[in-house]
Amino acid sequence: MMLHNSFGVDLGSSVIKIYDHRKDTIIKEKNMIAIRRNGQILGIGNDAYEMFEKTPVDVKVQEPISNGKIGDVFQVEAILHTILNRSGLSVGRRPVLYFAVPTGLTKIEKRAYYTVARRGKLRKCKIFLVDRPVLDAIALGIPLNRTRGSMIINMGSQSTEVSVIADGRVIISTLIPIGGGQFNDAIRSNIRKKNNLLVGIRTARRLKLALADMDPQKKEGRKVMGMDCVNGIPRDGIVTSSTVNTAIMERTKQMAAEIRKVIQRIPPQIRANIKKEGIYLTGGSTRIPHMDKFLSKELDYSVQLSLYYDLCTVCGLKELITHPALHHFAYPVTKQ
Repeated sequence: MMLHNSFGVDLGSSVIKIYDHRKDTIIKEKNMIAIRRNGQILGIGNDAYEMFEKTPVDVKVQEPISNGKIGDVFQVEAILHTILNRSGLSVGRRPVLYFAVPTGLTKIEKRAYYTVARRGKLRKCKIFLVDRPVLDAIALGIPLNRTRGSMIINMGSQSTEVSVIADGRVIISTLIPIGGGQFNDAIRSNIRKKNNLLVGIRTARRLKLALADMDPQKKEGRKVMGMDCVNGIPRDGIVTSSTVNTAIMERTKQMAAEIRKVIQRIPPQIRANIKKEGIYLTGGSTRIPHMDKFLSKELDYSVQLSLYYDLCTVCGLKELITHPALHHFAYPVTKQ
């Protein structure tokens, strides 16, 4: 009987993904918590998301992860342990946790992962951190120790991480503050401008999933309910795909401009290899149809779209955990 089990944890800004080695399964839940002003927790994960934009003024539903970093240790701890217990995952006597993390964390930021994990059933666990770009590269099949230059763009919920890997290490990693959440905000702004209608974030997200397409030929519409911006009375309206796509394209062009700045910083010989190999594109926001073609045109580089989407990082964790030859990419974290 195994004395321990291993878990890979991707604390995404919007969704938490956990890989269970023993069951060989991946679970996903919203990385959200509903908490009353006095500190009482009312909901966690998908339960909290169901309360989003429906709570009284003394209850907040929020995401305790900011750009992949732990913003509130107590809230992240509550989410992680609740989801582990709710999912019925078998922890074992000496569990091992591998956390996907952004590159360049400070010692204090690294210690936060230790604090989050070492509670309850996990109090005897070993904790390792792995840089997210390395995990994305593993999932994408990039030969880390042999690549002379590979570029990965991970479009997440709150930000887009642009990384360059060469000779088995991350030589450049930059966070651009544009992601799925900013797309939602831009859609809301465009609807307010064109339809004189104020809609919620959840409505904007549903419109993004239903209507967004980086190919301007698509012409559809959806009926939505919102608040009239003039008289404050609830009413419905028709939002077109053009309204949604214009908003997303504006933000994506801003993102592309920032990515071009990163490309200019890359040494010429490595940039030449990236030009030959193409840019790898992954993350939840890449589900928007034709996003890869749009970015390829904006950047003048070929773009290879990963079909793992938002599961790319946790799939990298799965590969690392199941292949001992990759374990050297993980590094331990302690309380000190």
